[in-house]
Amino acid sequence: QVQLVESGGGLVQAGGSLRLSCAASGRISSINDMGWYRQAPGLQREWVTTISGDGRTNYADSVKGRFTISRDSAKNAVYLQMNSLKAEDTGVYYCKLTDRYTPGARAYNYWGQGTQVTVSS
Repeated sequence: QVQLVESGGGLVQAGGSLRLSCAASGRISSINDMGWYRQAPGLQREWVTTISGDGRTNYADSVKGRFTISRDSAKNAVYLQMNSLKAEDTGVYYCKLTDRYTPGARAYNYWGQGTQVTVSS
């Protein structure tokens, strides 16, 4: 089993910054991607950003230039630095880990419980 625990959410004014953390534990290999999704009230969960095991990153257009994802593979942790926050960034942020365990194998997806981010305008 794999457990993901997020932290760092909170209330911040527009233009401010927050840093989210996600710590993974359990059966985890080095062949994994980690990322962040978010869900605003009444909307579907949406992808925000992903970082691969070798450090390649991708971002949704809505957060490019404002958010930065990083990871500490030794700690099985991923971080999300969020700057220049906007009211539309409000939502529950979820950490996701995708692990294949062996190259070419099926992917297993694990989710954290989410952390609330509220940006006041």
